[in-house]
Amino acid sequence: QAVTYLLLKDIFPQNAVDLGMMKKNSIIHKYFTRREKNLYDVSDFIGCMSQANVDYVLRNNKSVSVEKIEVCPNSIRPSERESSFELIKKTRNAYNVPLNSTVFLYGGNLGLPQGIDFLVSVLEANKEKKDVFFIIVGSGTEQARLKRSVEALHMSNCSMFDFMQKSDYLDLLFASDVGLIFLSKNFTIPNFPSRILDYMDASLPVLAATDKNTDMGRIIATNQFGYWCESGDIESFNEYIDALSSAEHLRKSLGRNAKNFLINNYTTKHSCEIILRHFRHPEEATR
Repeated sequence: QAVTYLLLKDIFPQNAVDLGMMKKNSIIHKYFTRREKNLYDVSDFIGCMSQANVDYVLRNNKSVSVEKIEVCPNSIRPSERESSFELIKKTRNAYNVPLNSTVFLYGGNLGLPQGIDFLVSVLEANKEKKDVFFIIVGSGTEQARLKRSVEALHMSNCSMFDFMQKSDYLDLLFASDVGLIFLSKNFTIPNFPSRILDYMDASLPVLAATDKNTDMGRIIATNQFGYWCESGDIESFNEYIDALSSAEHLRKSLGRNAKNFLINNYTTKHSCEIILRHFRHPEEATR
C-alpha cells in the first residue's frame, strides 16, 4: 500500500532502439515495452527530467494521466566554490594546458548515446587552433575508438583522461572555460544529461550538440547560458567555438546566467519540494 514516486531518468527501451541496440517490435523489445508500461501503471507519480520528457511519455502512453506526471529535473546541491587565477594557473600547469587558451571540457560517458563521430569531427576541425584547448574526461564503450582518432589527428590541443579522482576533476572543471554536451542525433526521445549541472555549478557556459527532440537546447538558449546546435552541424558548432574563445566577457556573462539558473531551478531543494508535496497531509500542503 505504499505510495510510489518514479524518477524517470531514461526512457527505455526506445533509447536502445534509437541507437540500434535493439530492433523495434522484436521479442525482447516487446518484453521491455510491457515492463515499461507496467512500471508507469503501478507508479502513483512520475517525475521527468524536462517538459519534453513529460510530453513524450503522455504522447506514447495513453494509460498515463496528466495528473500523475510532472517535471522533476536532475538536481545537485550547489557548491560555494569559486574559481581563481591561482587555481587556474596551478591546475593548467599540472595538466600541461596553456594558460592563455580557452578550455573546452567534456566530462562524462563516452558511448553510443554521445554520438562520438561528431565529437571527432569537432576535434579535427579545430586541431590547428592555438587559442583553443579540449579536455575529455570519461570512459565508455567508445573511449578506445575516440582515443585512436585523437592520436591519428596528432592533436597538440587536446588531452584525454579515462579516470580522475573527484577532487581532481573539480579542480579541472573550475579551471576550464566552457562545458561541452554531446548526444547522438539519432535519439527520438528527449534526453537531458546530468553532467550539465556540474558545468553550471562551475559558472561555465554550455555548448551542446544534440538531437532535435530534447528541449535542452531551447532551455540553454532561452535562458542565455550557452549555445546549442543539432549534432552534425559542424559549421554552427565551430561558429560557437570561435565566439566563445574570442570573447571572455561573453563567457563570463553566460557563465553567471548558468549558475543563477541552476540555483533557481536545479537544486536538490527544488527536487525535494516537488516530490514531498505529494506526501504531505492536506493541512501541511498549505504551509
